[in-house]
Amino acid sequence: MRGWSPFVVIALFSLLSACKGGRADVFSEEGDSLSVNIYIPCDSAEDEVEQILAETPLPVSAEELFDDFFFNFASNRKLQYERIKFPVMLWRGERADTITQEKWEYDRFFMKQGYYTLIFDDEKQMDVVKDTNIERAMVEKIYYGTESIHQFTFNRIEGLWHLVDMRFIPIDQCRNASFLRFYDKFSTDSLFQMNSINELVEISIPDPDDDFSYIDGVVTPETWPAFAPDDLPKGTIYNIVYGNDKKDSDTKIFVIRGISNGLEMQFNFFQKDGKWMLTKYKE
Repeated sequence: MRGWSPFVVIALFSLLSACKGGRADVFSEEGDSLSVNIYIPCDSAEDEVEQILAETPLPVSAEELFDDFFFNFASNRKLQYERIKFPVMLWRGERADTITQEKWEYDRFFMKQGYYTLIFDDEKQMDVVKDTNIERAMVEKIYYGTESIHQFTFNRIEGLWHLVDMRFIPIDQCRNASFLRFYDKFSTDSLFQMNSINELVEISIPDPDDDFSYIDGVVTPETWPAFAPDDLPKGTIYNIVYGNDKKDSDTKIFVIRGISNGLEMQFNFFQKDGKWMLTKYKE
């Protein structure tokens, strides 16, 4: 076995968060699998996970999809240092700081919180996540507290993903600025959220009486609170831009995607006369 699959990385961090042992399927590059017992004691869970990941090189198959690579990059300290083109530049406007390997601080990104967020322009663009021909990707840490975005740019160089550049930009300079400003209020102000619900919102939610079925229908602003999630990501959120960034659009799809818990929420928004409105909600 030459490397861990991204699914094993996720399984390990599921055990870490639960502070207990369990079984995980290990996959080789040839697709063979082996179910193994892994026990991670609470007092040394983090060190155990890092050691397990550090001792096994990343499989070539994990380079095909950026998500697969990035889960490993955020989970494996050793791999993270190997896949940064040091010294890496950190830009703040026209000013650039040089970050050497000695100054780099290991970043787990969203792995500890168990989910991440994505922003797409439309349903078709969501398929780019599965595109193995992507040669460039950018991870964005969006800080509402400082109204800034920390962008991490990755290039695939000779078949291997590397972090090659970083920069801080104000939210207002991002092409998603209008939507990001809207989402900040949508996620923190219940009255504003109610006023941002379309006259009719399509919904698709799991049937509480059947784990394999969904309930499809429509709701109005008055009935939306009965279906609205209890809590939305706020404060700091993430986005991943796959390939080259495109021009802004009047439609956005905001996705909350779990790393190891099967969570998936999709919110479709449409902007009309400068106002964003929720038009579809899917779990």
